[in-house]
Amino acid sequence: MLILSRKLNEKIMIGDDISVSLIEIRGDQVRLGVSAPKNVKVFRQEVFDAIKAENQAALESKPVFPELGIEAKRESSVLP
Repeated sequence: MLILSRKLNEKIMIGDDISVSLIEIRGDQVRLGVSAPKNVKVFRQEVFDAIKAENQAALESKPVFPELGIEAKRESSVLP
């Protein structure tokens, strides 16, 4: 893990097209701004973990279509 110090309104660059800006410091909270291309997904860690858990649960469930008498097959690609 890389640890950097930044002052208000200073940025950190990730690659050529992602920047993280320190927007505000209020007590023990820090507000960050993330600028990234639209094709780059940016999530808070707890949201990322919830999405991952939901995708894993969906992957492990076994949907059945009784009216057709078949079981669905799933591919193993899980996002994110």
